[in-house]
Amino acid sequence: MIHSGTDPAAIAEAARLIRSGELIGLPTETVYGLGADASNDAAVALIFAAKGRPSNHPLIVHIAEAQQVLDYASSVPPFAARLIAAFWPGPLTLILPRKPGVATAAAGGQDSIGLRCPSHPVAQALLKACRTGVAGPSANRFGRVSPTTAAHVADELGDDLFVLDGGPCDVGIESTIVDCTRGQPVLLRPGVLTRAQLEAACAEPVLDNQALATNAPRASGTLASHYAPNAKVRLMNKAELQAALAAVEPSRRIAVYAHSIAEINEASVLFRAMPQQASQVAHELFAVLREFDAQGVTQIWVEALPAATEWDGVRDRLMRAAVQP
Repeated sequence: MIHSGTDPAAIAEAARLIRSGELIGLPTETVYGLGADASNDAAVALIFAAKGRPSNHPLIVHIAEAQQVLDYASSVPPFAARLIAAFWPGPLTLILPRKPGVATAAAGGQDSIGLRCPSHPVAQALLKACRTGVAGPSANRFGRVSPTTAAHVADELGDDLFVLDGGPCDVGIESTIVDCTRGQPVLLRPGVLTRAQLEAACAEPVLDNQALATNAPRASGTLASHYAPNAKVRLMNKAELQAALAAVEPSRRIAVYAHSIAEINEASVLFRAMPQQASQVAHELFAVLREFDAQGVTQIWVEALPAATEWDGVRDRLMRAAVQP
């Protein structure tokens, strides 16, 4: 059931469902989430069951304001506080040391917790109305393409789920994740925030996980295979793509998403031009993959992205989508 996120009665009902231990779909600026009361382990277990997600794969807890961080985190390093000041509300998740006995199921049993303050007005209204942190992974089956509209959520999880409609997600890919539990900021998942932006805000180098000898906490969306449509995704440079198109068999049903090709005059090929700006590609990427799947293609050929760092978040999603589970 899809309900307008601008309707105060719908917000109130969604908050009631959260407090009652039930699940809802909610919009954020990144992707739509499947929400439950983060303090209710039984409700959080329903998220894992609905998604088919392993219960040791932690969820991100969404909060309405930065002051709620200490409800869940035992400490906040100074560099993390600077990141909060710079980017919250917004598409940034911080992994922080978890207070004992708090949100155990949402944390996947780890002694750390992922926290985010979303900027979407509907998410903000809901979080303020339900007065609790909301565990909210993407509202899709585990490992599949994330939803960026309310209709995507209903298609994925069924019409019985109460879904708040906040329109298409502005950002379109999941949040940047920075681990703050090991004394230095460590990038676990890229998003639309670049490393340069993060470093400027926290006044410290942001490390890659491989640079530290200690093990990273488990975090959402960091498995090798993730964000995958039903069709097989292949990443190709321009020359490889042109060669593949020259040899394509008319009987095959192929989709192409490319930025250096204007059009393709082949009936068996479904073509979408990729925007030239990374933010525009991020905004539409998951919707495009879902559209290709709906057209029944067997393969999706995607042109390799520019090397600039602002493309890292989109590149990460496509590389994981191309890994066969």
